[in-house]
Amino acid sequence: MRLKNRLLKTPRARKRKNKRMAILPPSPANLQLCVQQLEAGKLIGLPTETVYGLAADATNGEAIAAIYATKQRPQFNPLISHVTSLEMARKLGVFNPQAEKLAATFWPGPLTLVVPRQPDCPIDPLVSAGLESIALRCPAHPVAQDLLSLFGKPLAAPSANPSGRLSPSLAAHVADLLPEIDVLDGGACAIGLESTIIGCLDDSSVWLRAGGLSRGDIEACLGQRLTDIPTDDEKTAKLAPGRLASHYAPQAKLRLNVSTASDDEILLGFGPDAPATAANLSPRGDLQEAASQLFAQLHALDADAVASNKTLAVMPIPQHGLGEAINDRLQRAAR
Repeated sequence: MRLKNRLLKTPRARKRKNKRMAILPPSPANLQLCVQQLEAGKLIGLPTETVYGLAADATNGEAIAAIYATKQRPQFNPLISHVTSLEMARKLGVFNPQAEKLAATFWPGPLTLVVPRQPDCPIDPLVSAGLESIALRCPAHPVAQDLLSLFGKPLAAPSANPSGRLSPSLAAHVADLLPEIDVLDGGACAIGLESTIIGCLDDSSVWLRAGGLSRGDIEACLGQRLTDIPTDDEKTAKLAPGRLASHYAPQAKLRLNVSTASDDEILLGFGPDAPATAANLSPRGDLQEAASQLFAQLHALDADAVASNKTLAVMPIPQHGLGEAINDRLQRAAR
């Protein structure tokens, strides 16, 4: 069946009754409950070290269609499949020497690798949006690892938010954005940015999305420069999640590289020079702290801005290290 038809036919494409679901402590009983829900083709909210994911059985086409419908996500935008280990990943995708080296060095962790699908890959083609490649990640969060181990199969898990909106870094964000979804509460996400995505489809390693692992660390591991490709055109947007021009957007308008906010703006600061009255991603100017705080701060300030009929302004963020990923998210949010 064509991908579009499957999306339209999924039961979750129809509106459900207004039933608010639960934020679940990650107890053994609740983990088993979530396994049962996944086996039944349902969706759950899953904590990872990057952001919270909207998880489903990656081998179940109807469950994957439900992710697209719930998120109102463009059908050409592929999903990341989460695995317990490199051993599981090798059964799903073809790992060249660069992919093997990156996985061995950075997994578990905030790195997604786009590799060719194995001929007998059990993951539903809808996960790959019809492409011959697959995006794989091994998360470091203990709750994610516990659930994956209990479930025994890969989980597709894009960010647990409506497509284009701010990503969730707390279970409460998921409850607000997708109130019909049960969510395991794993606390605040340690990284707070989506994973970095690297394409390993041929002899070159391609930078597809900035994220929680810096370009410099990846290039140091490989001993070579990453290849960059044009961004935001229709062809490259299909290669990996998070490449759409407008993404990660708050409801209020956002202005970047602001030193002084106007009276009708709420300022998000960075570093020791930020006004003392402003929210601050990192008062000491630490990019790792700023990355971990980005979505949580934007969620809170966006609510204030909407309530007070104001807009948002953000101070300049350095472009090096994790600053590349932070600026990527802010630039897409501002469009």
